[in-house]
Amino acid sequence: MTSEEERRRQHRHQHKQRVLRGISDELVSDFDAATRAQGSDRSNITRQLWEWYLHRPGAQLPERPEPPTRDADT
Repeated sequence: MTSEEERRRQHRHQHKQRVLRGISDELVSDFDAATRAQGSDRSNITRQLWEWYLHRPGAQLPERPEPPTRDADT
């Protein structure tokens, strides 16, 4: 049987969480789908963008996914 403190320790995040406000659920969903299609995840792509923005040595923009195909009717 695990103690309450051991249980809490098991469920803590390894890295401190950061919060971004003002991002719609639709944008988050589309971003998650695009990052998965690239074999990545939201945190990895966001970190790459931040490093590029700050001119960190060796930082490069992540590769963008192909734009979604649009129906001719829209």
